[in-house]
Amino acid sequence: MTITPAPGGFDEFEMYQVLERACAKAGLDSRDARLLRGHTNAVLLLEKEQVVAKLARKGTDVESVARTVTFVRWLIEAAFPTVPLHPCDQPLLIDGHAVTFWTYLPQPEHPVAARELAGPLKALHSLPPPPIALAEHDNIRAIRRSLAAITCLPAVELGFLEEEVGRLEEALREVRFSLAPGLIQGDPQHRNALHTTDGSAVLCDWDTVAQGHPEWDLVTVEVHCRRFGYGQAHYQAFADAYGWDVTRSAAYPVLRDIRELRMITTNARKVQHAPESLSEIQRRVEGLRTRDEQLTWNIL
Repeated sequence: MTITPAPGGFDEFEMYQVLERACAKAGLDSRDARLLRGHTNAVLLLEKEQVVAKLARKGTDVESVARTVTFVRWLIEAAFPTVPLHPCDQPLLIDGHAVTFWTYLPQPEHPVAARELAGPLKALHSLPPPPIALAEHDNIRAIRRSLAAITCLPAVELGFLEEEVGRLEEALREVRFSLAPGLIQGDPQHRNALHTTDGSAVLCDWDTVAQGHPEWDLVTVEVHCRRFGYGQAHYQAFADAYGWDVTRSAAYPVLRDIRELRMITTNARKVQHAPESLSEIQRRVEGLRTRDEQLTWNIL
């Protein structure tokens, strides 16, 4: 039997009911909506309107979505390269679910290259503090939160992951960061950036924006280039454009291992909403166990 994943934790009927009511409030037509992405949030395109609707994952704190909207409005006022919000009051609250609307940017088949992320990321890392309070980036806490919620892995694999986060938490205490802390995107990658009509790239998906060290953003790009088959040259073009190579830092092995562990545990926590991802998660865990740093991951 084929199990249909639940986009953003919603069943299909509920998702479209929330979407229809949110669109009615915003004065938008939802009749031709189609799902673009659903692994974390439910992201749908309103074809006629050329607007993207984002239904925050079921159970998401509404205040965190409101904070993201306020932050993006600040970025737009600063002329920062980000996907624009659709001009309406938002977020909209439908039965406790937060919905936001964004300008649709049609995309070519190829994703944004890592090199094209360098300029926007460096600009972000150089911005002054925003007029809202942002959380401190804390991978260890996020990993432990995910581990407590994972139900798809046997005890022996969970035990291994628990040992890993303990080892890495201790190692992180000895890390000395080279770059000054400030704003970070939290999950910069090829699919969290979009092409614009003028050929440049803009960042999107600000759910993970935080205060932290830029090295966390830089190692995330490196992990995505290496693990998802883009290759060393693809990453090196990014590092050259940014002007700093995280792989040459003494902290790199610890930061890399922490970032990869967070990616694995986050996806493992979501298996109940994406059951087809379990075999890939188990494969990644086995790769960690054997210390296979070059194992290519399949995109989830």
